[in-house]
Amino acid sequence: MDTQETIKQQVTTNQVVLYMKGTPEFPQCGFSANAVKILSLCGVDNLFTVDVLTNPEIRQGIKEYSNWPTIPQLYINGEFIGGSDIITEMNQSGELLKLLQK
Repeated sequence: MDTQETIKQQVTTNQVVLYMKGTPEFPQCGFSANAVKILSLCGVDNLFTVDVLTNPEIRQGIKEYSNWPTIPQLYINGEFIGGSDIITEMNQSGELLKLLQK
């Protein structure tokens, strides 16, 4: 499977996917840590994460897949949601929780 196929498979077979730097237990940047914290506060217990620092092909490939230049990237039900700032804004407005409950 090529990188784009791998990414498509990951985002379409898992309800909540976060491409991040590090792991939920040991995030390697503040933006990734923020995203994990917000998802945890929203009650997400089925989070599928991909550490882009351990896979350079995925790190570049996810930027091409979403046409979004930064990490982290959140996908819910196969749909690209955004990065840390967008996740924060959606959490503050309550929109993120509504989306997660669908």
